[in-house]
Amino acid sequence: MNKEKTLLIIAFLLLLAYVSPMFLLGENSHIRVHDNLDSNITWYKVLHRSGELFGSSHAVLPQIINGLPRNTFGTEFSGIQWLYGLFPTMLAYSLSQTITRVFALIGMYLLLKKHFIKSKDAYAIRVLVSLAFALTPFWPSGMLSTLGQPLALWAFLTIRNREGTWKEWLTLLLLPFYASFVLGFFFFLAAMGLLWLRDAVKKRAWNMPFLSSIAAMTAVFLLIEYRLVDSLLFPEAPTSRNEFLSSTLSFGHSIRLTLKNYTLGHTHVMTLHTFVILPLSFIVLWIVARNQKGKLEKTFLQLFVLNLLLSIWYAFWFYKEWEPLKEKFQLLNTFNFARFHFLRPLIIYLMFAVGGYVLWKRGKAWKKFVWVCLVLQLLVLFIANPELYYRYNHEPSVKEFYAVHQFDEISRYIGKPKSSYRVASIGLHPSIAQYNGFYTLDTYNNFYPLTYKHEFRKIIAEELDKNKKLESYYDHWGNRCYVFVSELGKKYDYRKDSTKKIRHLQLNISQFKKMGGRYIFSAVPIENAESDGLHFLKAFNDKQSAWKVYVYEAK
Repeated sequence: MNKEKTLLIIAFLLLLAYVSPMFLLGENSHIRVHDNLDSNITWYKVLHRSGELFGSSHAVLPQIINGLPRNTFGTEFSGIQWLYGLFPTMLAYSLSQTITRVFALIGMYLLLKKHFIKSKDAYAIRVLVSLAFALTPFWPSGMLSTLGQPLALWAFLTIRNREGTWKEWLTLLLLPFYASFVLGFFFFLAAMGLLWLRDAVKKRAWNMPFLSSIAAMTAVFLLIEYRLVDSLLFPEAPTSRNEFLSSTLSFGHSIRLTLKNYTLGHTHVMTLHTFVILPLSFIVLWIVARNQKGKLEKTFLQLFVLNLLLSIWYAFWFYKEWEPLKEKFQLLNTFNFARFHFLRPLIIYLMFAVGGYVLWKRGKAWKKFVWVCLVLQLLVLFIANPELYYRYNHEPSVKEFYAVHQFDEISRYIGKPKSSYRVASIGLHPSIAQYNGFYTLDTYNNFYPLTYKHEFRKIIAEELDKNKKLESYYDHWGNRCYVFVSELGKKYDYRKDSTKKIRHLQLNISQFKKMGGRYIFSAVPIENAESDGLHFLKAFNDKQSAWKVYVYEAK
């Protein structure tokens, strides 16, 4: 075997080592909570348990908010839905992580070798940048939405060069089954459309194979995501997204957000580029600016500028001067066009590879420097392994978060069919109760009926009146339809070691009962429970749980 193949084998072994803690630890693994354990993982379980995976567009899931529309959840043709239907939670999660990272490595490697770093001498850049890209802490339920973009770009550029075979076409037709249109590929396909248009104007050639490939992949996505298309284009009634107010930032705040996004990234598309890739990019920029520019240097400059422009676009999408236009065209509020920055992982790691190759060609000393940068970036990514990162930050394990044994005990104590009453949580994510089969009035979902949001608001109206930040958060976003309490603020997970207490709770318990509410699960004690219409029943503690749950009954 030559050196490149050997390094590729090592790269795949390192990738398997990276994901191995999830397989070894199972439910004792520490993984992301935000937009993961608190939402998506529960959604997969609830949807499969409901029997409405293939339900009609008019179907509802009675377990959530007395009837959550089926279209709120994702398409039944998504591969990740099937993983969670076929396997236990952590095995499904581990398989999804492995599938995504393996195809991310393959895709970036094919892209670099075919279109950007063709020199045999620079095999280390091809292989190690591909491995680094595959180890980025992507948003788990996004699947190949961002990490699959190099594979798609490899296929598109090959077809654009009129060298496409059945392999490239099959890649483009299969990727939509393990990716999301709105969480990555809408923006990627828009970029491909702009690239085709640029070619058409500059070269005065239509390049029908390239255009057809873009249209074909778009069509497959739209067919797979037919529920999303139906909800966006043909809404039966206003949803919670109709009250979104996304443009609230001043010019100065938008500038600060631009710098934050450019240097640190975004939680859903983390690239961990701050310590190695960002400094390297400025070194390359300085060298390119002082020397004659060839094709490689121009490619780097284009990537550098595009990376900056995407951060500017992201931040200024929330600039308050957009609001009049967004009010006129509701789609600008209900669909998050700021997510063009979801292209940044692809751009940043392409810039890393191309910039590294610019330095690589300058001689032996620079080659050693690039090797050091490649190893350091991999070290950064390994240190950020979820098991290390979340354990170090004292996040609960999956078993501790969902606390199945504890909530089974609560269910047995109540002693009634779960479908016969409704619950809500305070200081706890509703996803925990939902995961354990309870029927909840509260929820976290991307959209749900606006009428329900207004009805639920009556329960927490007095608490929102005490806290303007919570009031604005609920009224102008509202995806978290939670029992917000002023004394707790925007904190949703008070652990069993918390000393926090609620002293002046003011909920509309009559409204809670009117909507079917019977029990409150609170992570902290409520000192004035009786005066607010709640009767304390029992506190539940469990060594396998991160929570101490105080159960109250509405009087």
